[in-house]
Amino acid sequence: MNIATALKSEISRVARKEVRAEVSALKKASSKYRSEIAELKRRLAQLERDVAQANKGTRKAAPKAAEEGGETVARYSAKNLASLRKKLDLSAADFGKLLGVSGASIYLWEEGKTRPREKNMPAIARARQLTKKTAREQLAMLG
Repeated sequence: MNIATALKSEISRVARKEVRAEVSALKKASSKYRSEIAELKRRLAQLERDVAQANKGTRKAAPKAAEEGGETVARYSAKNLASLRKKLDLSAADFGKLLGVSGASIYLWEEGKTRPREKNMPAIARARQLTKKTAREQLAMLG
């Protein structure tokens, strides 16, 4: 055996040893990550079951309450409220006066930072039926 062959085999042995050490560390990390992912999936599935269980009773109860009162449920959307105000060509303060709230409340509702109270929902529903002209007339009557 000459020196070149011996040197080549020694370099190969050392390289395999280094690669084995690196691969071993990666295998351990991969195994750890897989077990963490599996645990997170189990937790997510349990949370989804909990949410579904919690929603079972609440979703059915809300529409029945509205039907019993004979009232229709007024829906609210921040984007739709803003477009309604723009359609009526009113400032937030004027629109608030029309609904019986402050202009700041209208701004917060349109930004989605707060929601109207239940007592304000009928006024919003009535405002949907207004035209520019009738809205101006009602504002004039309010002073």
